[in-house]
Amino acid sequence: MSDQEWQRTTARLARIVHAMVGWIFWDPDAINRYTALGVPGGLGYLATRAAPVAASGDDAVVAALFGWSDDHVRTSMRVARQATTFGALWAARDRAIRDGLATHVPTAAPELAGLRDDLWQAVIGCEPGGRLLYAACLDMPMPSDPALSAWHALNCLREWRGDTHNAVLIAAGLSPVEALILDSAWANCPPDWMARSRMWGEPAIAAAIQQLEGRGFIEDGVVLDAGIDFRIVIEQRTDELTTAPWRTLGQERVDEIERTLRPIAATLL
Repeated sequence: MSDQEWQRTTARLARIVHAMVGWIFWDPDAINRYTALGVPGGLGYLATRAAPVAASGDDAVVAALFGWSDDHVRTSMRVARQATTFGALWAARDRAIRDGLATHVPTAAPELAGLRDDLWQAVIGCEPGGRLLYAACLDMPMPSDPALSAWHALNCLREWRGDTHNAVLIAAGLSPVEALILDSAWANCPPDWMARSRMWGEPAIAAAIQQLEGRGFIEDGVVLDAGIDFRIVIEQRTDELTTAPWRTLGQERVDEIERTLRPIAATLL
């Protein structure tokens, strides 16, 4: 395939991988498990995602979770440390993933198990340099269950792309809130929706809007085409920088992964 074809394939797979991983963030069973450990609501999502870097301290976690409100991240970490351990939260998420897949997509386990080796081969194709959360995920204990192992490979691939995307945002001179405002407009949502969903308050949002106005991306509170076009370029650059794991496998194996995961991802989404 040409470079452009690999980039289009990478873009499609990014959406599929995100859905394969992201459903667990809102899964009621997962939330109930975290709540039972003393970490209620959305705090459990942040605590489980941050578990690989938790031992490095809250500043490192805030840096790794670029995009989320600093205060909200610190609250999540404090509650988790006071109530339980990050190992217990990680294990609770694994159980929720296993049970959730069995409930939502009963055919998923054998299909994921069949992709395990290819997915880990794709992970091997990821350069870890500069990807903090991805590299930390690689150090976490991996389950012996083949389907759950495949899910963890997908999670590694997602965090690797996310770390890369954050680097592109930083290189573009965007703060987390500015990036979220442009992302909302690109997704055809109200400009402040994604920033509020990541728990940023009015002062931070107002400051980001002012900065984006200064760059010619917002006028009268509305994101202009120039801002959306800028966001599209960032996504395209992210695609360009994240083709490596899929190129490692080659077109035939990647096509099989996409065919297998697409219906599972659609159901989970």
